[in-house]
Amino acid sequence: MGPRVGKSTLMNLIGCLDTPTSGQYFINGNLVSDMTGRRTGPNPQSGNRFVFQTFNLLPRATSLHNVELPLIYSGMPADKRLERARMAMKAVDLESRMYHKPNELSGGQRQRVAVARALVNNPSILLATSPRHLDTATGNEIMALFERLHQQGNTIILVTHEHDIALHATA
Repeated sequence: MGPRVGKSTLMNLIGCLDTPTSGQYFINGNLVSDMTGRRTGPNPQSGNRFVFQTFNLLPRATSLHNVELPLIYSGMPADKRLERARMAMKAVDLESRMYHKPNELSGGQRQRVAVARALVNNPSILLATSPRHLDTATGNEIMALFERLHQQGNTIILVTHEHDIALHATA
């Protein structure tokens, strides 16, 4: 998709942040207009999760705590959420950086923490924008991570206007 063709609108609709002005659509077999808690989808444990371009990490919190935050908000007990957060950090190959704060991480590592935070609730759909502001090697690393997560059964919708990023897509 090129600039100004509805990438953000598409993401906001799929992520249940916006509602359509007409028509209807289903996510995971659920009519979106019938869902409660639009921001989390039909089930907070399997809803849609965003990976933001700007990462949106808390600067004074460790990587592990940043990943754990969605689980805290969902009311999960501490022992379970720490284990889930650790597993998500492992899934993005950042076990050794769990106790580092964002300013102690590279841009690619911060992006992977953001991916881990999005994965921690086992979402049915991972929504992401292309990894901008990263050097080519780091951008390729993030795309390789998305490809690996997709091969493991995760549905990933990534919007971009960058041709080299779009070439990673599968139909």
